[in-house]
Amino acid sequence: MTDRSNHSLIENVSRRGVVKGMAAGLVLSVAVPMPALAAAKGPRKYGVDGEPDGWRDDPRLFIAIAPDGHVTFISSRQEMGQGIRSSLALAMADELEADFDRVSAVQADGDQKKYGNQDTDGSRSMRHFFVPMRLAGAAARMMLIEAAAQKWGVPPSQVTAQNHVLIHTPSGRKLGFGAVAAAAAALPVPPTAQIKLKTPSEFRYIGKDRVTGVDLVDMTTGRAGYGIDVRLPDMLYAVVARPPVLGGKLVRYDGDAARKVPGVVQVLTLEQPKPGLPIQPTGGVAVVGQNSWAAIRGRRALSITWDDGPNRTFSSDSYRAELAAAVRQPGKLVTNRGDVAGALTKAARRVEAEYYIPFIAHASMEPPAATVRLVDGRCEAWACVQDPEGAREALAGALGLAKDAVTLHVTLLGGGFGRKSQPDFVVEAGLISKAMGGRPVKVLWTRDDDLKHDFYHAVAMERLEAAMDDKGTVSALLYRTCAPSIGSIFGPDPEHESTGSLGMGATDMPFDIPAVRLENPAAKAHTRIGWFRSVYNIPHAFAVQSFVAELAHAAGRDQKEFLLELIGPSRKIDPRTIGDTYNYGESPTLYPIDTGRLKGVIERVAAEIGWGRKLPNGRGLGIAGHNSFASYTACAIEVEVDDNGNITIPRADVAIDCGLAVNPDRIRAQGQGSVVMALSLALSGEITFRDGRPQQSNFDTYTVMRMDALPKDIRVHLVDTDPAAPMGGVGEPFVPPIAPALCNAIFAATGRRIRNLPIGNQLKV
Repeated sequence: MTDRSNHSLIENVSRRGVVKGMAAGLVLSVAVPMPALAAAKGPRKYGVDGEPDGWRDDPRLFIAIAPDGHVTFISSRQEMGQGIRSSLALAMADELEADFDRVSAVQADGDQKKYGNQDTDGSRSMRHFFVPMRLAGAAARMMLIEAAAQKWGVPPSQVTAQNHVLIHTPSGRKLGFGAVAAAAAALPVPPTAQIKLKTPSEFRYIGKDRVTGVDLVDMTTGRAGYGIDVRLPDMLYAVVARPPVLGGKLVRYDGDAARKVPGVVQVLTLEQPKPGLPIQPTGGVAVVGQNSWAAIRGRRALSITWDDGPNRTFSSDSYRAELAAAVRQPGKLVTNRGDVAGALTKAARRVEAEYYIPFIAHASMEPPAATVRLVDGRCEAWACVQDPEGAREALAGALGLAKDAVTLHVTLLGGGFGRKSQPDFVVEAGLISKAMGGRPVKVLWTRDDDLKHDFYHAVAMERLEAAMDDKGTVSALLYRTCAPSIGSIFGPDPEHESTGSLGMGATDMPFDIPAVRLENPAAKAHTRIGWFRSVYNIPHAFAVQSFVAELAHAAGRDQKEFLLELIGPSRKIDPRTIGDTYNYGESPTLYPIDTGRLKGVIERVAAEIGWGRKLPNGRGLGIAGHNSFASYTACAIEVEVDDNGNITIPRADVAIDCGLAVNPDRIRAQGQGSVVMALSLALSGEITFRDGRPQQSNFDTYTVMRMDALPKDIRVHLVDTDPAAPMGGVGEPFVPPIAPALCNAIFAATGRRIRNLPIGNQLKV
């Protein structure tokens, strides 16, 4: 490791004016680690021993202390309900010894040069930003202490910081942070090696409950601004009639009736995608109005003829049959350990099953929305995007501008789940603004637009075969996973899951099985495929954890005990040794697969729900565990199925071991939300296609759980199996084990095995 102990990750930029609008005072910039963040940085759980290789030296985050003492944190991560702005701010505020009520967060504009990678995905924000935020807070605290000591003419060792106040311990004299912020700004930043971080026993906010969020008041009182809320002077509104089939083209249209609708300003053709520019709009006809209702009514009045293109005959029913046929034949070899074929041939018992997961839509509460204006050769945009830099690049490419000529203001996101990493809706607004002479244009997506033109979570067919001996021990596993690839939206369709996608519950299965063979048959994409909360972990976990329960039943064993036995002894697995080179972008040395932590969360939910207790007829318990995004999760569900096949869920327990739980309240909220989302998908979430067209258009046909159908009791448990464990993700890992736990519980209650999602009416009599 390079010796950089005399350098700092933090820079004093108080006099540079790098952040507009910040009051004069102390302003620090923080360098953020590369994705392979060394957990650190030494053996200490919460600290840093020197500066590891791979840390970026250019400014990435900014905090400022104004003369009135107010602390502002500029967040380069987007807020979409997961609470990341509050969680990052509290990590900084704890080390600063700030009063959290005097801390606010400001959303950074899209600017990779200034803020680094701003793409908010992969459940990585906290595990990559936690240490830098703490270092920044601690450095600022030390500088304020030094400034106060100089003002009083005393040694810094006699000065402490407590809740936004600097105290001279011997005399009891006090100064507020603001009183010395300007003086502190003139001081050098202490080298990283000299920054003293708090011990866990000294934490005031980190790991504590009931910490108020920096933006929760605005969110709950309606003052928060989302992409759909942007208003500009002289602004127009637009909606787009898009090709109903992916790859379709506009043949002709008649816009005369639309132009006669009161309030409609213009009807224009939106150009087709440009070759080489991924994630562009699909093209179509835009209706521009003085208000949203005029634009929507105008679109309804359009007469359009489409050429549906090569996907005109695409049907989800026939495609499902194609996937089923594919997994029954050998596919592209991914992993091969031991003699699977031989073991299957010699097996005392052979168990096989196929599982189906449909296309699913994101259905964020706030559909995509973006506002763009063009002035003097520059583009200014406001949008609810997860990846601001990607949106800037797409806008610049579509408009023929240099990226530096594009300013993108990131609004709050009313949910994202991966959909808003795609900037097609932002580019639509840019193209329409350009056509309207640069006038501000807001593009709105209705719920119908959102569901019919989504980047769907991939449909998948999963087939597993296992060899068991006469004692029920699994000696071999053959696993074929078949799903269209997200890579199909970026260029020629690869027709195979990527290394990263396979590393989400397939190549990284931590089972103690002597022989494992993983194959990936080809699957061509016929619609847009995108990232979705937990991505390919969803089909992989559903298949694998459901199959484990089937194996347990075949062996006459308790499913929890069988699952734990299949995981094997507690050990740390280098993911590369089992064929996983992805590992969520983390160091395989610092982030091995820890089977002890996985078993720990399984044991926890089992204990909490009362695993093994006797239940009346029609009730059952199900369990599942999974490792993803450097965290470990498990779910245990109690289900009741009545004589008519109606399902109620008295209780759901989920547990997570993500290392240090920085903001427990937000983690529990993520767990609760994941339960609702995953159960919605398992019970009714499905996008189907006929003649190339999605058949669902609103929440009457793409249903989500209503309040009266929610589990009566949802409990989220935070587990810390290994105090020295590195930090993992939170936003996505809860989702994968929920559907298999539900279906395993249904089997326990009814004896009927659910292998196809959504469950829908499969249990109806």
